[in-house]
Amino acid sequence: MKLSEGRLAKPPRRLEHRRLNKRMLQRGFIQRAKRVRAKVTGTSSRPRLSVFRSNRGIFAQIIDDEKGKTLVSISTKEKALDDVKTKSEKAARAGELLAKVALKAKIKKVVFDKSGYRYHGRVKAFADGARKGGLEF
Repeated sequence: MKLSEGRLAKPPRRLEHRRLNKRMLQRGFIQRAKRVRAKVTGTSSRPRLSVFRSNRGIFAQIIDDEKGKTLVSISTKEKALDDVKTKSEKAARAGELLAKVALKAKIKKVVFDKSGYRYHGRVKAFADGARKGGLEF
């Protein structure tokens, strides 16, 4: 240990190790998101279905990238989903509701943008719910 201003310096904290791991995980997420986003773009005939997953809910938008406009959006905060218990079930029901609203807006085919998340758990449940509701991707 080094002397600094007459006192011994404290040993490095274990928290620094955790921060490093968190940064590495974030970098993996960002790289995955960039890779997906480079391949997936929405057009007027086939808009992009973008998913955002937070700890509390899941949010999705159908976006026309050519015009830069959001055509349809939904989240698990909708009142129609208050009776559902688990987050995975809410994600599946939100997918079905999004498909229902999209079909009313005459959108049947979309490109799925998982936004760097792994196709697993709530993201997969949402996608399956959207397919069950009638969307094609």
